[in-house]
Amino acid sequence: MELLYADKRIAVAVKPPGVLSTDEPGGMPELLRAQLGTPCIRTVHRLDAPVAGLMVFARSAYAAGELSRQIREGEFEKTYLAVVQGMPKADEGELTDLLGRDKTRRMTYVAEGPGKDVREARLRYRVLDRRAGYALIQVRLLTGRTHQIRVQFASRGMPLVGDRRYGDAAEADTPIALWSAGVAFRHPETGEAMAFELAPPRTAPWTWFET
Repeated sequence: MELLYADKRIAVAVKPPGVLSTDEPGGMPELLRAQLGTPCIRTVHRLDAPVAGLMVFARSAYAAGELSRQIREGEFEKTYLAVVQGMPKADEGELTDLLGRDKTRRMTYVAEGPGKDVREARLRYRVLDRRAGYALIQVRLLTGRTHQIRVQFASRGMPLVGDRRYGDAAEADTPIALWSAGVAFRHPETGEAMAFELAPPRTAPWTWFET
């Protein structure tokens, strides 16, 4: 397990694709407990199972509470990179939708209006590059809904490359093009501003945009 940072209160690690971010057998907390030799590893934010990249974990109940507060109050910044099929009309902007969750199908959808379990979803995006019908996009989440980035772009006719659930089956052989590229927050004990960034692996579809 690749660690970017660890102290007695937090750990910043790289989640591999296919590994659960939650506290289940084989999930990130279990793997980090074994690697760090500590009994307390708590998930404070999540990545979908097929998605890889940076995650922050708490190593105490207090740290988990403080990081969760920062997330709720918008003080914890999460930045992603994505490759979508199609071309956003604007080079940057904000997407806002009402998202519902079909628990039976385990699918998120754009709702037509308010309702039970329907919540607002917001993100900001910036197009970094455009190549042959695909766009490389930087995304900053303003809310944290299940499958939010995937659904908000797919609902506008721009599914993420390799998204087997919301995208085009023709792209099924490509890993999902969503990468947790950056996190910024305040240390739960010292209050120090902390920020970490990590580039995606040099594999397709990320290499499509190399010069």
